[in-house]
Amino acid sequence: MGQAQTAAERDGPVAAEPVFDTRITRLFGIAHPILAGGLQWLAEARYVAAAAEAGAIGFITAASFPDNESLIAEIRRCRGLTGGRPFGVNVSMLPKLARHERVDDIMKVVVDEGVRFVETAGRNPAEYIPMLHGAGIKVIHKVPAVRYAVSAEEAGVDAVSIVGYECGGHPGMELVGSFVQAAMAARAVKIPYCIGGGVGTGAQIAAALAMGADGVIIGTRFLVAEELWAHRSFKEKVAAARESDTVLVMQSVRNTVRILRNQTAEAVAEIEARGEGSLETLLPLVAGHIGREAYVSGNISRGALAMGQALAFTNTIEPLSDIVASLMREAVAAADRLKGLARP
Repeated sequence: MGQAQTAAERDGPVAAEPVFDTRITRLFGIAHPILAGGLQWLAEARYVAAAAEAGAIGFITAASFPDNESLIAEIRRCRGLTGGRPFGVNVSMLPKLARHERVDDIMKVVVDEGVRFVETAGRNPAEYIPMLHGAGIKVIHKVPAVRYAVSAEEAGVDAVSIVGYECGGHPGMELVGSFVQAAMAARAVKIPYCIGGGVGTGAQIAAALAMGADGVIIGTRFLVAEELWAHRSFKEKVAAARESDTVLVMQSVRNTVRILRNQTAEAVAEIEARGEGSLETLLPLVAGHIGREAYVSGNISRGALAMGQALAFTNTIEPLSDIVASLMREAVAAADRLKGLARP
Protein backbone atom coordinates (compact mmCIF):
# COMPACT_ATOMS: atom_id res chain seq x y z
CA MET A 1 0.00 0.00 0.00
CA GLY A 2 1.29 3.47 -0.83
CA GLN A 3 2.10 6.02 1.84
CA ALA A 4 1.91 9.77 1.56
CA GLN A 5 5.10 11.65 2.25
CA THR A 6 5.31 13.80 5.32
CA ALA A 7 5.78 17.51 4.76
CA ALA A 8 9.40 17.25 5.86
CA GLU A 9 10.07 14.53 3.30
CA ARG A 10 8.57 16.71 0.55
CA ASP A 11 9.68 20.20 1.43
CA GLY A 12 11.88 20.08 4.53
CA PRO A 13 10.80 20.89 8.10
CA VAL A 14 7.59 22.85 8.59
CA ALA A 15 7.87 25.94 10.78
CA ALA A 16 5.12 25.98 13.40
CA GLU A 17 4.93 29.39 15.06
CA PRO A 18 3.60 29.28 18.64
CA VAL A 19 0.30 31.09 19.20
CA PHE A 20 -0.77 30.06 22.71
CA ASP A 21 1.46 29.48 25.72
CA THR A 22 -0.10 26.91 28.07
CA ARG A 23 1.05 24.39 30.62
CA ILE A 24 0.60 21.68 27.97
CA THR A 25 2.75 23.44 25.35
CA ARG A 26 5.43 23.88 27.98
CA LEU A 27 5.17 20.32 29.30
CA PHE A 28 5.68 18.78 25.87
CA GLY A 29 7.76 21.54 24.29
CA ILE A 30 5.30 21.98 21.41
CA ALA A 31 4.13 25.02 19.50
CA HIS A 32 0.40 24.35 19.68
CA PRO A 33 -1.83 22.99 22.49
CA ILE A 34 -2.87 19.98 20.42
CA LEU A 35 -2.37 16.28 21.15
CA ALA A 36 -2.87 13.81 18.29
CA GLY A 37 -4.08 10.95 20.43
CA GLY A 38 -3.04 7.37 19.81
CA LEU A 39 -5.13 5.74 17.06
CA GLN A 40 -5.20 1.94 17.12
CA TRP A 41 -3.36 0.55 14.04
CA LEU A 42 -2.96 4.03 12.52
CA ALA A 43 -0.69 6.00 14.85
CA GLU A 44 2.70 4.87 13.56
CA ALA A 45 5.93 6.76 12.93
CA ARG A 46 4.92 8.65 9.78
CA TYR A 47 1.70 10.02 11.28
CA VAL A 48 3.35 10.88 14.60
CA ALA A 49 6.19 12.64 12.79
CA ALA A 50 3.64 14.65 10.80
CA ALA A 51 2.04 15.77 14.08
CA ALA A 52 5.45 16.83 15.38
CA GLU A 53 6.20 18.79 12.22
CA ALA A 54 2.87 20.57 12.53
CA GLY A 55 3.71 21.77 16.04
CA ALA A 56 1.56 19.24 17.92
CA ILE A 57 2.55 15.97 19.59
CA GLY A 58 1.54 12.47 18.53
CA PHE A 59 1.86 9.08 20.18
CA ILE A 60 2.84 5.77 18.59
CA THR A 61 0.19 3.23 19.60
CA ALA A 62 2.17 0.42 21.19
CA ALA A 63 -0.74 -2.05 20.94
CA SER A 64 -0.51 -1.87 17.15
CA PHE A 65 2.80 -3.75 17.21
CA PRO A 66 2.87 -7.49 17.93
CA ASP A 67 6.19 -7.67 19.76
CA ASN A 68 8.92 -5.62 21.40
CA GLU A 69 11.19 -5.76 18.36
CA SER A 70 8.66 -4.18 16.01
CA LEU A 71 7.81 -1.48 18.56
CA ILE A 72 11.48 -0.67 19.08
CA ALA A 73 11.98 -0.41 15.32
CA GLU A 74 9.01 1.97 15.03
CA ILE A 75 10.22 4.19 17.87
CA ARG A 76 13.64 4.47 16.22
CA ARG A 77 12.03 5.18 12.85
CA CYS A 78 9.94 7.90 14.43
CA ARG A 79 12.96 9.44 16.12
CA GLY A 80 14.67 9.65 12.74
CA LEU A 81 11.64 11.26 11.10
CA THR A 82 10.98 13.78 13.87
CA GLY A 83 14.57 15.06 13.98
CA GLY A 84 14.49 15.84 17.70
CA ARG A 85 10.91 17.12 17.85
CA PRO A 86 8.76 15.75 20.70
CA PHE A 87 6.78 12.54 20.28
CA GLY A 88 5.49 9.86 22.61
CA VAL A 89 4.15 6.32 22.93
CA ASN A 90 0.56 5.41 23.74
CA VAL A 91 0.14 2.53 26.21
CA SER A 92 -3.38 1.19 26.55
CA MET A 93 -4.16 -0.87 29.64
CA LEU A 94 -7.37 -2.82 30.07
CA PRO A 95 -9.50 -1.74 33.04
CA LYS A 96 -8.59 -5.00 34.77
CA LEU A 97 -5.23 -6.72 34.46
CA ALA A 98 -5.38 -9.28 31.66
CA ARG A 99 -3.03 -12.19 31.38
CA HIS A 100 -2.14 -11.47 27.75
CA GLU A 101 -1.22 -7.82 28.31
CA ARG A 102 2.32 -6.73 27.45
CA VAL A 103 2.28 -3.52 29.48
CA ASP A 104 5.34 -4.40 31.57
CA ASP A 105 7.34 -5.19 28.43
CA ILE A 106 6.15 -2.04 26.66
CA MET A 107 7.05 0.18 29.59
CA LYS A 108 10.53 -1.33 29.67
CA VAL A 109 10.93 -0.67 25.94
CA VAL A 110 9.83 2.94 26.43
CA VAL A 111 12.39 3.45 29.19
CA ASP A 112 15.21 1.65 27.38
CA GLU A 113 14.59 3.58 24.16
CA GLY A 114 14.69 6.96 25.89
CA VAL A 115 11.13 7.96 24.99
CA ARG A 116 10.33 11.23 26.74
CA PHE A 117 6.52 11.13 26.82
CA VAL A 118 3.90 8.45 27.45
CA GLU A 119 0.15 8.60 26.97
CA THR A 120 -1.61 5.98 29.09
CA ALA A 121 -5.26 4.97 28.86
CA GLY A 122 -7.47 2.47 30.62
CA ARG A 123 -6.79 1.60 34.22
CA ASN A 124 -4.92 3.87 36.60
CA PRO A 125 -1.18 3.88 35.73
CA ALA A 126 -0.05 4.37 39.36
CA GLU A 127 2.10 1.22 39.41
CA TYR A 128 4.25 2.50 36.53
CA ILE A 129 4.68 6.13 37.60
CA PRO A 130 7.83 5.58 39.74
CA MET A 131 9.59 3.74 36.93
CA LEU A 132 8.62 6.28 34.29
CA HIS A 133 9.42 9.31 36.39
CA GLY A 134 12.67 7.69 37.42
CA ALA A 135 13.61 7.66 33.74
CA GLY A 136 12.59 11.30 33.31
CA ILE A 137 9.44 10.43 31.35
CA LYS A 138 6.36 12.65 31.53
CA VAL A 139 3.01 10.86 31.70
CA ILE A 140 -0.39 12.04 30.47
CA HIS A 141 -3.30 9.77 31.31
CA LYS A 142 -6.50 9.68 29.24
CA VAL A 143 -9.81 9.28 31.07
CA PRO A 144 -13.55 9.47 30.25
CA ALA A 145 -14.61 11.43 33.34
CA VAL A 146 -13.28 14.12 35.66
CA ARG A 147 -13.38 11.88 38.72
CA TYR A 148 -10.88 9.56 37.07
CA ALA A 149 -8.71 12.55 36.24
CA VAL A 150 -8.62 13.43 39.93
CA SER A 151 -7.56 9.84 40.76
CA ALA A 152 -4.81 9.98 38.12
CA GLU A 153 -3.60 13.29 39.54
CA GLU A 154 -3.40 11.70 42.98
CA ALA A 155 -1.41 8.83 41.43
CA GLY A 156 1.21 11.32 40.27
CA VAL A 157 0.70 11.71 36.52
CA ASP A 158 1.97 14.93 34.98
CA ALA A 159 -1.18 15.74 33.00
CA VAL A 160 -4.54 14.28 32.04
CA SER A 161 -6.74 14.32 28.97
CA ILE A 162 -10.47 14.06 29.54
CA VAL A 163 -12.67 12.85 26.69
CA GLY A 164 -16.41 13.41 26.57
CA TYR A 165 -19.46 11.64 25.21
CA GLU A 166 -18.72 12.83 21.67
CA CYS A 167 -15.39 11.04 21.34
CA GLY A 168 -14.60 8.12 19.09
CA GLY A 169 -13.51 5.02 20.97
CA HIS A 170 -14.27 4.82 24.67
CA PRO A 171 -16.37 7.59 26.27
CA GLY A 172 -16.84 5.59 29.48
CA MET A 173 -20.13 4.63 31.10
CA GLU A 174 -21.20 8.02 32.42
CA LEU A 175 -21.47 9.66 28.98
CA VAL A 176 -20.89 13.28 29.99
CA GLY A 177 -20.20 15.73 27.16
CA SER A 178 -16.86 17.44 26.66
CA PHE A 179 -18.27 20.95 27.21
CA VAL A 180 -19.42 19.98 30.71
CA GLN A 181 -16.25 18.02 31.43
CA ALA A 182 -14.10 21.05 30.56
CA ALA A 183 -15.90 23.26 33.05
CA MET A 184 -15.89 20.58 35.75
CA ALA A 185 -12.18 19.92 35.28
CA ALA A 186 -11.38 23.61 35.78
CA ARG A 187 -12.75 23.28 39.31
CA ALA A 188 -11.43 19.85 40.20
CA VAL A 189 -8.09 19.26 38.45
CA LYS A 190 -4.90 21.07 39.42
CA ILE A 191 -2.44 19.57 36.94
CA PRO A 192 -2.42 20.44 33.21
CA TYR A 193 -5.34 18.94 31.35
CA CYS A 194 -6.64 18.57 27.81
CA ILE A 195 -10.22 18.19 26.64
CA GLY A 196 -11.27 15.85 23.84
CA GLY A 197 -14.39 14.45 22.25
CA GLY A 198 -15.89 16.14 19.23
CA VAL A 199 -13.05 18.64 18.85
CA GLY A 200 -12.56 19.53 15.20
CA THR A 201 -12.44 23.32 14.91
CA GLY A 202 -10.19 26.05 16.19
CA ALA A 203 -13.11 27.79 17.88
CA GLN A 204 -13.47 24.72 20.08
CA ILE A 205 -9.80 24.93 20.97
CA ALA A 206 -10.21 28.57 21.98
CA ALA A 207 -13.31 27.66 23.99
CA ALA A 208 -11.49 24.87 25.81
CA LEU A 209 -8.65 27.24 26.71
CA ALA A 210 -11.16 29.88 27.83
CA MET A 211 -12.79 27.38 30.17
CA GLY A 212 -9.46 26.54 31.79
CA ALA A 213 -8.08 23.65 29.74
CA ASP A 214 -4.44 23.70 28.69
CA GLY A 215 -5.02 22.02 25.34
CA VAL A 216 -7.14 19.58 23.36
CA ILE A 217 -6.80 16.00 22.26
CA ILE A 218 -7.91 15.20 18.71
CA GLY A 219 -8.48 11.87 16.98
CA THR A 220 -11.37 11.75 14.51
CA ARG A 221 -10.57 15.11 12.88
CA PHE A 222 -7.17 13.73 11.89
CA LEU A 223 -8.52 10.58 10.20
CA VAL A 224 -8.40 12.44 6.88
CA ALA A 225 -4.71 13.34 7.21
CA GLU A 226 -2.74 12.41 4.11
CA GLU A 227 0.03 10.92 6.23
CA LEU A 228 -2.15 8.18 7.69
CA TRP A 229 -1.32 4.90 5.96
CA ALA A 230 -5.00 3.94 5.68
CA HIS A 231 -6.44 3.34 2.18
CA ARG A 232 -7.55 6.51 0.42
CA SER A 233 -11.04 5.05 -0.03
CA PHE A 234 -11.31 4.80 3.76
CA LYS A 235 -10.44 8.50 4.09
CA GLU A 236 -12.88 9.46 1.35
CA LYS A 237 -15.66 7.73 3.25
CA VAL A 238 -14.63 9.46 6.47
CA ALA A 239 -14.66 12.78 4.63
CA ALA A 240 -18.20 12.08 3.42
CA ALA A 241 -19.47 10.95 6.84
CA ARG A 242 -21.53 13.13 9.14
CA GLU A 243 -21.70 13.66 12.90
CA SER A 244 -24.77 11.41 13.04
CA ASP A 245 -22.99 8.44 11.46
CA THR A 246 -21.72 6.94 14.72
CA VAL A 247 -23.32 4.72 17.33
CA LEU A 248 -22.55 3.60 20.89
CA VAL A 249 -22.18 -0.15 21.37
CA MET A 250 -20.73 -2.61 23.93
CA GLN A 251 -22.60 -1.01 26.82
CA SER A 252 -23.89 -4.45 27.79
CA VAL A 253 -20.37 -5.49 28.78
CA ARG A 254 -19.56 -2.11 30.39
CA ASN A 255 -17.05 -1.26 27.69
CA THR A 256 -18.93 1.46 25.80
CA VAL A 257 -17.37 2.39 22.47
CA ARG A 258 -18.44 4.90 19.83
CA ILE A 259 -17.91 3.50 16.34
CA LEU A 260 -18.93 4.16 12.77
CA ARG A 261 -22.45 2.98 11.95
CA ASN A 262 -21.90 -0.01 9.65
CA GLN A 263 -22.83 -3.70 9.36
CA THR A 264 -20.77 -4.60 12.42
CA ALA A 265 -22.32 -1.85 14.52
CA GLU A 266 -25.81 -2.97 13.52
CA ALA A 267 -25.06 -6.61 14.31
CA VAL A 268 -23.65 -5.74 17.73
CA ALA A 269 -26.64 -3.50 18.51
CA GLU A 270 -29.06 -6.31 17.58
CA ILE A 271 -27.29 -8.78 19.88
CA GLU A 272 -27.34 -6.30 22.74
CA ALA A 273 -31.01 -5.44 22.12
CA ARG A 274 -31.84 -9.15 22.53
CA GLY A 275 -30.06 -9.16 25.88
CA GLU A 276 -27.40 -11.54 24.57
CA GLY A 277 -24.43 -9.21 24.83
CA SER A 278 -21.32 -10.87 26.26
CA LEU A 279 -17.62 -11.02 25.47
CA GLU A 280 -18.19 -14.40 23.84
CA THR A 281 -20.91 -13.13 21.48
CA LEU A 282 -19.44 -9.71 20.71
CA LEU A 283 -15.68 -10.24 20.39
CA PRO A 284 -15.89 -12.21 17.12
CA LEU A 285 -17.54 -9.13 15.59
CA VAL A 286 -15.37 -6.38 17.09
CA ALA A 287 -11.94 -8.07 17.06
CA GLY A 288 -9.22 -5.57 16.21
CA HIS A 289 -7.92 -7.41 13.15
CA ILE A 290 -11.30 -6.95 11.43
CA GLY A 291 -11.10 -3.19 11.90
CA ARG A 292 -7.54 -3.13 10.63
CA GLU A 293 -8.67 -4.76 7.40
CA ALA A 294 -10.95 -1.77 6.78
CA TYR A 295 -7.94 0.54 6.86
CA VAL A 296 -6.06 -1.76 4.47
CA SER A 297 -8.87 -2.30 1.95
CA GLY A 298 -10.95 0.85 2.33
CA ASN A 299 -14.09 -1.28 2.85
CA ILE A 300 -15.71 0.22 5.95
CA SER A 301 -18.74 -2.09 6.09
CA ARG A 302 -17.15 -4.36 8.71
CA GLY A 303 -15.17 -3.76 11.85
CA ALA A 304 -15.58 -1.68 15.01
CA LEU A 305 -14.13 1.54 13.59
CA ALA A 306 -13.70 4.11 16.35
CA MET A 307 -14.95 7.52 15.19
CA GLY A 308 -16.48 10.42 17.05
CA GLN A 309 -18.91 13.21 16.32
CA ALA A 310 -16.07 15.36 14.97
CA LEU A 311 -16.97 13.63 11.70
CA ALA A 312 -18.87 16.87 11.25
CA PHE A 313 -15.52 18.48 10.37
CA THR A 314 -13.68 15.79 8.37
CA ASN A 315 -14.56 17.19 4.97
CA THR A 316 -11.26 17.17 3.06
CA ILE A 317 -8.26 14.88 2.79
CA GLU A 318 -5.18 17.05 3.32
CA PRO A 319 -1.75 17.09 4.99
CA LEU A 320 -1.83 17.10 8.77
CA SER A 321 0.15 20.33 8.81
CA ASP A 322 -2.63 22.03 6.83
CA ILE A 323 -5.28 20.75 9.23
CA VAL A 324 -3.36 22.02 12.26
CA ALA A 325 -2.63 25.36 10.59
CA SER A 326 -6.35 25.81 9.87
CA LEU A 327 -7.24 24.91 13.44
CA MET A 328 -4.82 27.48 14.82
CA ARG A 329 -6.04 30.23 12.47
CA GLU A 330 -9.59 29.51 13.61
CA ALA A 331 -8.53 29.47 17.26
CA VAL A 332 -6.85 32.86 16.96
CA ALA A 333 -9.90 34.29 15.18
CA ALA A 334 -12.16 32.97 17.94
CA ALA A 335 -9.93 34.42 20.66
CA ASP A 336 -9.89 37.78 18.89
CA ARG A 337 -13.66 37.68 18.53
CA LEU A 338 -13.98 37.10 22.28
CA LYS A 339 -11.69 40.05 23.00
CA GLY A 340 -13.83 42.20 20.73
CA LEU A 341 -16.91 41.38 22.78
CA ALA A 342 -15.39 42.60 26.04
CA ARG A 343 -16.45 46.04 27.21
CA PRO A 344 -13.56 48.52 27.66
